Formats: sequence, structure tokens, C-alpha cells
Amino acid sequence: MKIALTRLAALSVAGLVLAMPLVVRAQDDDDDHDRARDLYERGEIEGLADIMAIVRARTPGEIVAVDLIRAGGKWVYRFQVVAADGRRRIVDIDAGASRVLRGEGGDR
Repeated sequence: MKIALTRLAALSVAGLVLAMPLVVRAQDDDDDHDRARDLYERGEIEGLADIMAIVRARTPGEIVAVDLIRAGGKWVYRFQVVAADGRRRIVDIDAGASRVLRGEGGDR
């Protein structure tokens, strides 16, 4: 009985350890959303819907991820787009100027 309880406790701890990245990632996503909203409200970046229209016009495929990062002193929306042929493309857009920085349909 003692061995079974020890194994159960070990599995419980392992489950908690494995679940922690999910909790941290959810918090990171919330922080990204709040940061983007604050920057948009201050006029430092353009709205995501407007930027997504630029990406869709230049890089056909499905947008599977979007990140807002700081690069070279600018806020940059980084999109991951999966084309119909299955290739993943990275498209960086200057979030303040609505300008493509890299990835006009090229592979990455």
C-alpha cells in the first residue's frame, strides 16, 4: 500500500511539473495581449486586424501564430504562415509603420 501511495505522489508531482509550462505560457499570452492593447491605445502600433490584412495579401496561407516582439528598436509583429504546400513562412511587419520587414513569401 505504501509503494502505491508513493507512486501516486510521484505521478502527481510529475503531472504538476509537466503542466507548469502551460500555465506560464497562458500568462505570457495574457501579458502580450495587454502590452499590445496598451501600445495600440498610445498609437505606437497599428491594430492587428490591419496588419493581418497586409500579411494575407502578401503571403497566401493560414496564419498559425502571431507574436509581438521588440527588434531593432521597433515593435514587430512576427507571423508564422503555413502555405498550401505545407511550408512554414515567417513574416515580420513593423507594427508602427505597417511595413513588411522580411518574409515576403520567402521560406524561413
